[in-house]
Amino acid sequence: MPVKQVVVAEPRGFCAGVEMAIETVERALRKYGAPVYVFHEIVHNRHVVEDFTRRGVVFVNSVEEVPAGARLVFSAHGVAPEVWRKARERGLQVVIDATCPLVEKVHREVKKFAEKGYWIVLVGHETHDEIVGTSGEAPELIKVVDSVAEAEKVAIPDPDKVAVLTQTTLSVDDTREIIDALKRRFPKIVAPAKEDICYATQNRQDAVKELARAVDLVLVVGSRNSENSNQLCKVARAQGVPAYLINDIRELDPKWLEGVERVGVTSGASAPERLVDEAVNFFQRHGAAITKTGFVEENIHFALPAEIVDAS
Repeated sequence: MPVKQVVVAEPRGFCAGVEMAIETVERALRKYGAPVYVFHEIVHNRHVVEDFTRRGVVFVNSVEEVPAGARLVFSAHGVAPEVWRKARERGLQVVIDATCPLVEKVHREVKKFAEKGYWIVLVGHETHDEIVGTSGEAPELIKVVDSVAEAEKVAIPDPDKVAVLTQTTLSVDDTREIIDALKRRFPKIVAPAKEDICYATQNRQDAVKELARAVDLVLVVGSRNSENSNQLCKVARAQGVPAYLINDIRELDPKWLEGVERVGVTSGASAPERLVDEAVNFFQRHGAAITKTGFVEENIHFALPAEIVDAS
């Protein structure tokens, strides 16, 4: 193997919202026993979902799939008010909300602007669970855009009363370009005092920018449907470095390593650390030296939902 050095990015992996959501399901299993139903994947990671499935968690895409009287957890990505209404109508025994507080913030901003009569441009991917849930707060007033091209052509009935909000897991740089385009078109557009891109997304993307300067190739450990993991690849490539998204080290293609001496490794915010360890150990067994690069230490934690706090 030509790889002589592996550089591991810091920070990487689980963010506070993911830790809270996963611990919520863990405690729900301990408190209530299987089955526990979860609306959508609790986080976007194949390994996490498969592990919970083996232990009796049932992931569903609609409330109608949940038996009356069962226990339901809402995923970290948040849900629309309509989903809450349907859950109450089904008489579910316990509904536990594991929505990330930073996603909840965007929901609150949508409601605030909607109550004031603003049209809301929501920057994000229309089919992503987070955007689907957020849009449900005021669907009649929301326009979703995911590129500068869409921002340039989006039609707003009242151009003087527009607000902009964003999905929490997007590329910081891409989002800035989209918002700049919207500002040119709608000079009176307003935004929250604090940007919606979450701290973990920002930190991991900054770390990858530093990582890309030190390596010949970047491996991002994360699942295909993980937005923040895909964005880490995109950020690395924007620095001129090849980057590949892998669920785990078994997906490594040896062809990627031809002529590569330095490999960077990071992981998306929903990827378990053991998967990074497996990747690093693989290269170490083949003689590579292991170093780290980074500059931010994260110490943020979110409170667990009240329903399962006592299930230690």
